[in-house]
Order: sequence, then C-alpha cells, then structure tokens
Amino acid sequence: MQAEYWLKRWQSNDIGFHDGKVNPSLDRYFTNLNLPASSRVFIPLCGKTVDIHYLLNKGMYVVGVELSELAVRQLFIELALTPKVTKHGLLSAYQAEGICIWVGDVFALTADHLGHVDAIYDRGALVALPYAIRNQYAQHIITLSNAAPQLLITCVYDQSKRCGTPYSVSAAEIQSSYAKKYSLKILSCEKLSQGIKGVTPASIVVWLMVSKP
Repeated sequence: MQAEYWLKRWQSNDIGFHDGKVNPSLDRYFTNLNLPASSRVFIPLCGKTVDIHYLLNKGMYVVGVELSELAVRQLFIELALTPKVTKHGLLSAYQAEGICIWVGDVFALTADHLGHVDAIYDRGALVALPYAIRNQYAQHIITLSNAAPQLLITCVYDQSKRCGTPYSVSAAEIQSSYAKKYSLKILSCEKLSQGIKGVTPASIVVWLMVSKP
C-alpha cells in the first residue's frame, strides 16, 4: 500500500512534498558533517530533491535511493545529465559523473549496492514512513551505512490532529531507534508559525548523529 501510494503521487504529479528550493536546514547545518570534497553522501527516499544539486555543487558524490523511476528520470533531466542505466536484480542504477541513484524499494538496497558512504542526509525519508516501519527503516539504514554520520530532519506536532505525511517523530522515538549506535545532538528546533499543514504548534527539528566509538 505504501509503495502504491507514492508511485501514484508521482504519476499524477501530486508532489506538493517536493520543494523547489534547497532545504534551509541543509544549507545551514551541512558543514556540521565536516566532509571533505568528493565525500559520498547518501540520501534515502531522495525523490528529485534540489538538495542533490546543492550537494553536487559542494563537490560531494551523491548516492540516493528512490522508489519512483519517474522521479529519477526527472531528476537527471533537471541536472542536465544523461545517466547510464543498469539493472541489478530488483533495483536499477542511474549513474552519471558524481551521482548514482538506485531505483526501487529502500529495503531491497544492500550494502553491496550502496558501497561506502561518508554521511547520510535524511531530509524526508523518516518522516515519510508510518510509525510501524520507522524503526525497521532506521536499523536498515544504520546497517547499510555502517552507522555513517547522519544529518536528520524531522518534524514534531500532535499527530492525532491529522493523518499522513510528514509524520511527527518524537525525540523519544529518535532515542529509541538511534541511540544505541549514535551520539545524538539537536542542532535546532524551530517553531513553524504556519504549523504543519495547518496543525499548530509544530516544529522542525534538526539532528546530528555521530557513530559512537
């Protein structure tokens, strides 16, 4: 059901979740990852986010995974890149200079597919998943990346007041899912005057997660 939902959203161009601007939290806090040029940054459930343009312009190598092949095709058109497309079992890889996007279910992605990554930027994956599978997702990403540092963006509001994405993810849930492997730090907690889709109060929370020794 979850996969069908997102594929239909892309097919019908119902992509209000896609922001045509760089996420301000990425612009503000990316340097906290302390990454040298050519570092490999993994973006799960990446869509065609313009944050990819930002990271490429910073000299990063971007690796992503996205369910919708339509979104990935649109991404490469917008990047003005012609990808080489190869099939790898359940997944396809779209590759060009400085970028590789895997098309398919994130849970089908393996460490062999992904290769080494220096950091993870999760700006829309965790909050797109319902509570029942968020911990499974978190553990999968930790295993895939060997607990690479993460810049994670979440939102917090009263979930009982609305259904659907972006889902509210509490600090307690972040602690439960990630604290065994990571030292956790809140870089910012910004209240939104307009709330989340009209629900107030609401905040955007930016986490920096660094692997424990």
